[in-house]
Amino acid sequence: MRWSNAFIPTLRDDPADAEAASHRLLVRGGFIRRLMAGSYSWLPAGMKVNTKVSQIIREEMDRIGGQEFLLPVVHPGEIWKRTGRWDDVEGILVKFKDRRDTDLLLAITHEEIFTMLATELTSYKQLPAMWYHLQTKFRDEPRPRSGLVRVREFVMKDSYTFDLDPAGLDVQFDRHYEAYHRIFERFGLDVVPVEASSGVMGGTESVEFMVASDVGEDGIAICPNGDYAANLERATSRVAAVADEGWEEPPERLATPGIRTIAELAAAFEFARAPQQVKTLAYVVDGALTLVLVRGDHELMEQKLVDGLGTQTLRPAHPDEIRDALGADPGSLGAVGVSDMRIIADPVLEGRTNMVTGANEDDWHLRGVDVARDIEVTDWLDVRRVEPGEACPVCGAPLVVETAIEVGHIFKLGTKYSEALGAKVLDEHGEERVIWMGSYGIGVGRNVAAIVEVHHDDKGIIWPVSVAPWEVVVTVVKVDDGASMTAAERIYEGLAASGVDVIIDDRNERPGVKFTDAELVGMPYRVTVGPKALADGVVEVTDRRTSDTERVPVADVVDVVADAVATRR
Repeated sequence: MRWSNAFIPTLRDDPADAEAASHRLLVRGGFIRRLMAGSYSWLPAGMKVNTKVSQIIREEMDRIGGQEFLLPVVHPGEIWKRTGRWDDVEGILVKFKDRRDTDLLLAITHEEIFTMLATELTSYKQLPAMWYHLQTKFRDEPRPRSGLVRVREFVMKDSYTFDLDPAGLDVQFDRHYEAYHRIFERFGLDVVPVEASSGVMGGTESVEFMVASDVGEDGIAICPNGDYAANLERATSRVAAVADEGWEEPPERLATPGIRTIAELAAAFEFARAPQQVKTLAYVVDGALTLVLVRGDHELMEQKLVDGLGTQTLRPAHPDEIRDALGADPGSLGAVGVSDMRIIADPVLEGRTNMVTGANEDDWHLRGVDVARDIEVTDWLDVRRVEPGEACPVCGAPLVVETAIEVGHIFKLGTKYSEALGAKVLDEHGEERVIWMGSYGIGVGRNVAAIVEVHHDDKGIIWPVSVAPWEVVVTVVKVDDGASMTAAERIYEGLAASGVDVIIDDRNERPGVKFTDAELVGMPYRVTVGPKALADGVVEVTDRRTSDTERVPVADVVDVVADAVATRR
């Protein structure tokens, strides 16, 4: 490839909407262009990276027995209705009708359609099976951000496994776990596997692969001893017990004019410190008003509530709904004496006494509340958000909380989809058995972004050799110098013949422009051919990762650079 013929539209300035380093550098380096919020065009250099990332994924999927498919992006709504996700996945699911008035949707994932293909399996002898594809997904994200980190349209590798029993699923899950580690290692990413919520996918167990990053949208709790790691949507911790002062009397009304927050109440009364308060939150769950109780100094992790209740139909209650049901505004709510609605309480509140909570009357609270005596808790669910420094649930060490980018997610689906869609086989005894399934995803674009977040400096991208658009750039200092062009062409052709992905920068530009572009675009090695060095029989080889430059004899440079590339692939 000749740079003079290539479309690599580098930019000197950052895009106005850039939030993350990957967003800024992928646009400036001429890899992507924004079409609209959450939608990007891949330019030629970007497509080369995209293709290499996809190929690594394919190689590792094939290595563990995967078979590649390609399924449609537009799905009939009827199949999603059979699994219940037509109604459950609201907000990000794009639904529409065709000219025949048929309900259709744009795929956010492909569990349903792969399961429909699995209904053609008839015998246990056809199992285990592992199928995958790389296909476009569309999710109508409400807040696309950070370039390729959070988008609406993207390509994902999603694979699906089919087994006769849970033991077979465990094997397939473990194979994907190991394959994902190999994939991310080849990408140059140091990942942390964490326990995760299965969300709208369902199932019994899932693991996310996380890369620590300030632009990540997920929080993860990590034990410094390596004993525990979990997404905050699932994380738990040991919470130190709070010693309550005795209070034998019934709850006592406490005048709190104008007080509406935990902090205001704690500031007004010494006995009402935040750990002594019960925070009452109102949610509408499956159409019914529900109270959710956490300790005053704790925050609700809403996904834990969704997972614990097993529903996606959940939202915070509106102020008018709360006042109609309880007679007070948020900030004065409590569960004492409430018997006509569901009450969910975090286990940290179990056994607590002499607590303070809202009285369901504006400007009034109750003190001396005994949770077991005074509140009719319907369900005890861990719904609190884990905070930094809380004790690891395994060893007790203080947990570290970091932000991270999710680069992969694997799920044990169980029989959720196969049961709904009739994917069954006959076992060795001729009895019909529902197939056990797993689902495993990697977003291509998000991994490209994660690679750049990890591998860059103030000059530009530093691509790992394995995914670089070009492994080497041969930079000609003076294109009007015949000797330089002749030497550069020979080096370029020799590297290409050696299997190196190489581009020659033959543009009639100042050397500084070429060097700046090479650093911005991020090729791992630059071979600089200039008249002065050639006069000494050498060229300069620069390692983008270390910025070290070595003078190498012209006769040796092809072998030296090809060997260097091969050792880092």
